Amino acid sequence: MVTKSVRVKINSPAAAAVMQQAGVAADLASRGERISAAAGPGHEVKVTKNRDRVVVFVRTATPEAREGEANRRALTRAIDAGR
Repeated sequence: MVTKSVRVKINSPAAAAVMQQAGVAADLASRGERISAAAGPGHEVKVTKNRDRVVVFVRTATPEAREGEANRRALTRAIDAGR
């Protein structure tokens, strides 16, 4: 049996539009909040829009949270909470 190759052409403007939708932003914000909660107090979530997509950042906001990340990797270990 011979299989023909399939070519897929991505519609880049449409893909960028999907990655900027409010639903995507809400999902990412929810994931960021779960990661922040799992990491413990002193972490903040920031949702922003880059050139072509919505992104979320979870960062340490207090000296105690920074110490927790440095000594116990609290934020790094919390990444799975966003799945």
